[in-house]
Amino acid sequence: MAETTEDLAVALFSELFSADQMARNRVSKVLPKGMELSHFAVLNHLARVGDERSPAQLAQAFHVTRGAMTNTLARLEWAGHIHIRPDWDDARRKMVSISPSGRAARDAAVAAVSPMIAEVVESLGADRIRAVLPVLRELRVRLGRDETA
Repeated sequence: MAETTEDLAVALFSELFSADQMARNRVSKVLPKGMELSHFAVLNHLARVGDERSPAQLAQAFHVTRGAMTNTLARLEWAGHIHIRPDWDDARRKMVSISPSGRAARDAAVAAVSPMIAEVVESLGADRIRAVLPVLRELRVRLGRDETA
């Protein structure tokens, strides 16, 4: 029996969902004590962009509600990992930046996660990873486009 496009789509998303769940579980287990995956993701994002972001921009970047992002930011601020200040141009908005403590926490998390990720890449083979990355990127872009439509 021939495989239909729908069968292929179901198989693809089933694999993606399973891999996502397993990756999240493995990464969460090796993060420094007290750090959640959402905390690491926000700190890593702020470290990579190297500039301030508003809570709304962060919520949009992570495809979460503003309320969920506000909760994550409150925990990160309490831990001293981020600074939240008023936007000088629009007092209704706030701006978020990573603190030196946040950068150190992010670096510690990267150091904890990197060996596990490197092991997975090595076991699959760097060439195979390079070959699949463009497809995964395009899938992410297309799914992101569809979400805003």
